[in-house]
Amino acid sequence: MKDYEELRLILDTHISRAPASPYLSEILEILFPKGDIDVALGLSFRAKNVVEISADLDLPVEEVTSRLEAMVNRAVIHRREKNGEMLFSLLPVIPGLFEFPYMKNDGSLDLDHLGELWEKYHHDAMSVAFSGNPTPAMRVFPVEASLKENSQVIVYEEARKIIEKADFIAVTRCACRASLNRCDGPLEVCLTFGGIARFLTGLNSARKINHDEAIEILKKSDEAGLVHNVENHQDRPGIICNCCSCCCTILRGKTELHHPHAFAPSSYSARIDEDACTGCLVCADERCPVGAISTDGTVQVDEAECIGCGLCVSACPAEAISMVTRKDAPVPPENVMEMGKQIMIEKGILEKFIGKGRK
Repeated sequence: MKDYEELRLILDTHISRAPASPYLSEILEILFPKGDIDVALGLSFRAKNVVEISADLDLPVEEVTSRLEAMVNRAVIHRREKNGEMLFSLLPVIPGLFEFPYMKNDGSLDLDHLGELWEKYHHDAMSVAFSGNPTPAMRVFPVEASLKENSQVIVYEEARKIIEKADFIAVTRCACRASLNRCDGPLEVCLTFGGIARFLTGLNSARKINHDEAIEILKKSDEAGLVHNVENHQDRPGIICNCCSCCCTILRGKTELHHPHAFAPSSYSARIDEDACTGCLVCADERCPVGAISTDGTVQVDEAECIGCGLCVSACPAEAISMVTRKDAPVPPENVMEMGKQIMIEKGILEKFIGKGRK
């Protein structure tokens, strides 16, 4: 158990954290069996080559290579190529250790049992640790159809602009819905980009798609009532989640566990035109994922609770709802490095990350 606690402490230096829990201990034992845990402890969040890892562990290169490849094939560590050399690193709890085995889905792991453990860990410790303090790692951006009447569209909130920046796109299964099976929402709607997309397609865990296909997946997600979630910075994202309120780890951090900084809202909130509203209640009964629309007498939006997803706008048959820019709209950090540094400082783990996660 000492080895698994040591691994947990390294994982806990990431912005997604890895707080202690008996459920996480069992998860790590499943993901990193006895034959692999000692090699996993030679890794960190800094990518290293096999020679460097072998030297750190004082183990033969051939043995270390074999064990690393086995862990890569189970999608529990990361591998990437740089200048013709393969580099290996740990994956964070989210997104990584939780999601990637479900995307792989090759029968090598008991995903049903893992799903039970992850759900218990979500309630026990993971959700509160992943939430921002106050800066979250994820944010909502509105469905494209909801912004068609808005003259103040912000570039990093536009679906097409986010997609157009990507040089490599892949789609894979939603781990949240695959692990819980609580709804019939579409599974193959999780969009990945860049290095993560290349890694997952290399494992046959995702399939490469083009920009038009990615836009169509976002439209499909809108039709299914799924919320777009993206990393909480303005630069090119690594992933876009399309989330349901019954399964999604991110959304349920707010709706079930009531963490105020589970994720950041978009720069917009919904506004209802009372004169145009017919009172059909599609917005409240079928579309709003967080219960921000009240129906007591008149149909109204609680701006403080509205996450700015735009699902109510795109489904309103009377076109009585529009998206308006929030007065104090949150401004995301410029890039992933700035976001990570800001979150680490707020969570008090920057020095730990430098000492353990970057060793």
